[in-house]
Amino acid sequence: MIDDIARASRLTADQRPELQISFEFFPPKTDAMEEKFWDSVHKLAPLKPRFVSVTYGAGGTTRERTLRMVSSIKAQTGVDAAAHLTCVGATRDEVDAVVRGYQDAGINRIVALRGDPPEGVGQPFTPHPEGYQNAADLVAGIKRIGDFDISVAAYPEKHPQSESWAVEIDNLKRKLDAGADRAITQMFFSNSDYLRYVERARTAGITAPIVPGIQPIHSFKQIASFAGRCGTSIPAWLAERFAGLDDEPETHALVASAVAAEQVTELLDAGVTEFHIYTHNRSPLALALARILGRPTDHEYGRLLPLRSGAAGSDHGGAQLQRQAG
Repeated sequence: MIDDIARASRLTADQRPELQISFEFFPPKTDAMEEKFWDSVHKLAPLKPRFVSVTYGAGGTTRERTLRMVSSIKAQTGVDAAAHLTCVGATRDEVDAVVRGYQDAGINRIVALRGDPPEGVGQPFTPHPEGYQNAADLVAGIKRIGDFDISVAAYPEKHPQSESWAVEIDNLKRKLDAGADRAITQMFFSNSDYLRYVERARTAGITAPIVPGIQPIHSFKQIASFAGRCGTSIPAWLAERFAGLDDEPETHALVASAVAAEQVTELLDAGVTEFHIYTHNRSPLALALARILGRPTDHEYGRLLPLRSGAAGSDHGGAQLQRQAG
C-alpha cells in the first residue's frame, strides 16, 4: 500500500508541486462550432494554463483561421496562445511568411510539426523540393526568424515511420537541439509507454521537458479508429471498459472521465508536473482533469489556500498535435 503522504495527488494545494497545464483546440469551421469553441476557451482560461494551442490543417488549409483564433484568444482572455505550424506542401518562403505573420500578430509560441502528407496519417512523407525537410529543419528556420517558444512532437510508442528506437530518440534530440523548448507527446493510454520513453530520452542526454499529451475519450469509436492509423495502442482493458457503450452516452462519459482521471493521477504520482490536454473543443472533461490535478480556477485560489503565519495566502498557479507527424 502506498502511503497518501507519498502521493502528489493526495497533497493539498499548499503542498503539491507546481503544475503546468496547456490545452489544445482546432479551428472551428462553422458559426455553431465557433460558439462552442469560445465557450470552451472561456471556461478553461481561468485555470491559468501555460498556453492554449490551435491546430493547423494539412497543407495550411486552416492558416487564416488558426491565426485569427490564436490572436483572439490572447486578446480576449489574456492567456498565451500557441499556433501550430507544419511544412507539408509548402516552400520555405511560404512557411517563413506564416511565421512572420504570427510574429506581427504578437504570437510568440509555435507548435512546430512536420505534418501529415495529403494522402493521410501514416502515408510516406515527401518534402517539398523548396521546403523544410523535416521538423528539426522547421524549428531551425523558425528560430532564424525570431526567438519563439517552440514545442515539438514526441511519440511514446515510436513514430510509425521510425526504423528503431535509436532513430526515434535521435529525431527528438535533433528537434530539441535545433531550438525547441519542449516536446509534447502524441496520445497514449499506457503510462508505462510514456515513462519508458522519457527514460530512453534521458539516457540519450535529453533534458528538455517531455510533456504527456492527454486524450480524454469523448468517443471511443473515433479515438480507436484514429489510434489505429497513427500507431497508438489501445490496451485490451481499455477496449473492454468501453465495450457496448456506443449507444449509452451518459455511461460512456462517466467511464471516459474515470479513465482520464486514473491516467493523470498515476502520472502525477510518478512525478509528472506538466500536462497537455487535447480538448476536441470541449471543456467538461478538461475541466474535470484540471480539478483532479488540483488546479482550481483563478478565482478559487484565495478561497482554497489555507492562511499561513504572516501571509494571507499563496498563488500556486503555475504537448491535436497527435494528428500531425513531427
